[in-house]
Order: sequence, then structure tokens, then C-alpha cells
Amino acid sequence: MKPFLKSLLVTSLIATAGFASYAQTAASTATTAPAQTTQRSATAGERGERGDRMGMMAKRADALKAKLKITAAQEGAWTTFTTAMQPPARMESQRSDRAEMEKLTTPERIDKMRELRKQRMTDMQAAMDKRDDATKTLYAALAPEQQKVFDAEHARMGKHHGDHDGKHGMR
Repeated sequence: MKPFLKSLLVTSLIATAGFASYAQTAASTATTAPAQTTQRSATAGERGERGDRMGMMAKRADALKAKLKITAAQEGAWTTFTTAMQPPARMESQRSDRAEMEKLTTPERIDKMRELRKQRMTDMQAAMDKRDDATKTLYAALAPEQQKVFDAEHARMGKHHGDHDGKHGMR
């Protein structure tokens, strides 16, 4: 047997053995995955990952409210602002039904996904507009000293969402 064919045969056998062991590992993982997923879901439900984020957002909002020294007259604008800043709940109704999608042809599936994507983008745009309007309403209700504090805090928040000045976090 020629050395090239011999090395090709050995490589093929090793690759086949590797794939077989990988498939066996993947199959055993697949049987244990539901239990792990259920455990993670229970833990996430108990701990409330969304609740953790919401708790952190509430702490930041409380800190901003304290820094701004919101008065009783400004409370309505503040409430509207904090409500608008809340992330929207996931819209399960908009998620495509897997069984329904499998019945569609590829072009129909593409059109359906495009339709869902357009709706999500419209919803996101509406939510952003609502936030913008609530922010402007709160800002208009603030006294000039409060506006300066808000400007400083808002500028600082923007830095956490990525530096767009080309420095990429290098100061």
C-alpha cells in the first residue's frame, strides 16, 4: 500500500472513531439536557433573572431620582419616565410556531419571517419613541439645576453602551 493511501486510511479511521465518540457524547447529553434545562428554569424562576435585571434597574432609577431630587410636582413625569424605561415583556404570540413554519415552503417561510421581523422592528421603534417622549417630558419638568444633573447622568449612561468615538473604552 502506498504511504499516501495508508495515511489517508488511518486518518479516516481516526476521524470516524472521533465522530462516533462525539455522537455518543451528544446522545447522552441530549438525554440529560431536559433535566438540566428544567433545573436551570427552576433556578431562573426562583432567582428571577429578569427580576435581577429589573431590581438593578430599579436601584439605578432610585439613585437617579435621589440625585435629581424629584419633587411632588414632578412625580407624574418621573413615573411616566420610569415606566417607559422598562423593557417590554417578551411577546410569545409573535414567535413563530415551529409546526406552522415547517408546513410552509421555503419562500413562504422567508416571507413569514420577514413579516415577523417587520412587526418586531415596528414594535421596537414604538417603544423607543415612547422612551424618547417620556425622557423629553421629564426633562421639561425639571428645574435647570436638575437638568444639568440629568445631562451628566445621561451622558455617563451612554458611555456604558459603547464608546462610539473610536477609542473603544481606552481612556
